[in-house]
Amino acid sequence: MSILVTGGAGYIGSHTIVCLLEKGEDVVVIDNYDNSSPEALRRVMQLTGKEFKVYEGDVCDRDLVERIMRENNVESVIHFAGHKAVGESVEKPLKYYKNNLISTLSLLDAMLAAGVNRLIFSSSATVYYKEDTVPLTEDERLGCINPYGWTKFMNEQIIRDACQANPSLSCVLLRYFNPVGAHPSGMIGEDPSGIPNNLMPYICQTAVGLRDHLTVFGNDYKTHDGTGVRDYLHVCDLAEGHAKAVSFARGRTGCEAINLGTGTGYSVLDIVKAFEKANGVKINYVIGPRRPGDLDENYSDPSKAERLLGWKATRTIEDMCRDGWNWQSKNPRGYRA
Repeated sequence: MSILVTGGAGYIGSHTIVCLLEKGEDVVVIDNYDNSSPEALRRVMQLTGKEFKVYEGDVCDRDLVERIMRENNVESVIHFAGHKAVGESVEKPLKYYKNNLISTLSLLDAMLAAGVNRLIFSSSATVYYKEDTVPLTEDERLGCINPYGWTKFMNEQIIRDACQANPSLSCVLLRYFNPVGAHPSGMIGEDPSGIPNNLMPYICQTAVGLRDHLTVFGNDYKTHDGTGVRDYLHVCDLAEGHAKAVSFARGRTGCEAINLGTGTGYSVLDIVKAFEKANGVKINYVIGPRRPGDLDENYSDPSKAERLLGWKATRTIEDMCRDGWNWQSKNPRGYRA
């Protein structure tokens, strides 16, 4: 029996595969490398000393996905595949709705045809309505401000409806907050194409000299230092959350939404200072204007994950900064080097 990981060559996917292999799971991967590199999977094999089947293909290809499931005796799916840049989703909404929704519909259709009943879905804290109500529990009001978030919201509803119609399905919707860091080996990490959308890779690229400076968007928020506060989570903790979710899904049916976060908020300048302290590297930054829609604070209540999954984040902000820099300093241009 094996676990199919869609989008497995991506940032979170590759770290999750390492975690699964280390726990003795059999893994098979599908990825079209639209925003990832096959080098990540080669390094996962090198890092773990284990090989696994990799299919280059699109999850929107329903027949291909069903064939992969049947050929590899798949019993669970972790679904990472999808477009993920918030800014691009605003510029190209139809691209995001078409890809992110059709891929999930095709995947569910293939699962039902192949008799696969367990799904772990990569959701996001972007599904929560934008209010300054923290910490966020899974019962908060839902609603989005960009097409990327709406695709996560809509996919959650599609999966819930599929579970309602098919009582044999067991699905877990993992809503995670701000994944950062890298595997401590420095062999795999976050490798964004173009200008990074997220804080940590922007800091790392500034530190390594790929960017002249970091722009901090706003310093007049109602926080301790005026910069926005978010819930940053080590990607290896996040990977372990997915492995726990697979075990949880094996013992039940139905659909459950679960936050993955630390429950602690750090500001942008907190992260900059922690990075400088952990790595002895000075970060050149400037203060810029606020971005529309950004909140003062946004962090999770992760207690449900601990209660249902037995999962709790253990890595510190210093671990996140140190491991992120270890990856970037060893791979200044990511996998493209």
